[in-house]
Amino acid sequence: MQLMAWLEGSALGHAMRDNGVWFYGIVNLTHILGVATLFGSVVILDLRLLGFWPDAPLAAISRPTTRMAAAGFGIATVSGAGLLATKATEYVGNPFLYIKIPAIGLALLNVFLVHRSSAWRAHKNRDLTYAERRRLAAMGGTSLFFWLTSIGAGRMIGYW
Repeated sequence: MQLMAWLEGSALGHAMRDNGVWFYGIVNLTHILGVATLFGSVVILDLRLLGFWPDAPLAAISRPTTRMAAAGFGIATVSGAGLLATKATEYVGNPFLYIKIPAIGLALLNVFLVHRSSAWRAHKNRDLTYAERRRLAAMGGTSLFFWLTSIGAGRMIGYW
């Protein structure tokens, strides 16, 4: 509660509330575009990891999708902080916030583990073994689950 009160009372919270409905709307739209960029990139990469489009080299897909996902995540994070700061104390009892934030954390942990895996490092230099493809497929499915959970919970926050 103290963190939420601090966030709501911060300069960001005041800016979100004091600059009118159009400012909030633009930040909200920016958040949606950030999430769309993030998830659009993630879904392409994760579906490829799950075995879709086997003729498309993973190495050719991984670089642009990870860069776009990172950019989308940055945009979504900054704009999402603004949206939360608008009335942060009202979200304290919202169960969907307590689903969204851990889901994002687990999705980011999965990204970290994928990038640290030997299979991910190897995909840039050689064809992967069946076992390596299966490991990356499991991580791709995990990624989709956590990002979809986060997006779904985030959408539900406004309806609680």
